[in-house]
Amino acid sequence: MGSDIDGYAELMARKFATAETVALPDLLDFVRPRHRMVLTTFRADGTLQSSPVTGGVDGQGRIVVATYPQRAKVANIRRHPQACVVVLSDEFDGPYVQVDGPAEIVDLPDAVEPLVEYFRSIAGEHPDWDEYRQAMRDQNKCLIRVTPRRWGPVATGGFPPA
Repeated sequence: MGSDIDGYAELMARKFATAETVALPDLLDFVRPRHRMVLTTFRADGTLQSSPVTGGVDGQGRIVVATYPQRAKVANIRRHPQACVVVLSDEFDGPYVQVDGPAEIVDLPDAVEPLVEYFRSIAGEHPDWDEYRQAMRDQNKCLIRVTPRRWGPVATGGFPPA
């Protein structure tokens, strides 16, 4: 009977919350390998609109997201160029961080090379960059860039520390 209780206690071990304040270089190091994000923008009436997105970090330290010009998030940023990005870990209870800052839309044709950089930041090298560039033109893609100006600590959920 003692082993059943020990097993239960092990399953129910407390995980303590963490909150680590980081400087910009450490923030970007945290974000680079994580590509699951939630982008929040402001609707015309001021309410929030959130979208799950795939993102990366460009060479200037901006969070970048590929999308389409017709999407609500793009219209919202054009109207109110501010955004919030919550960067998540692959595991649901892993560390995360919220990043806020000015946002901009880069449209074609100017978006082609930044979209190449976006792809590289997420997936590495493409087998045919000319094909990729043409696909971005054919799909009429655009790029969202969010410049980190304010961010919370890199945090994990759990019980408050003792």
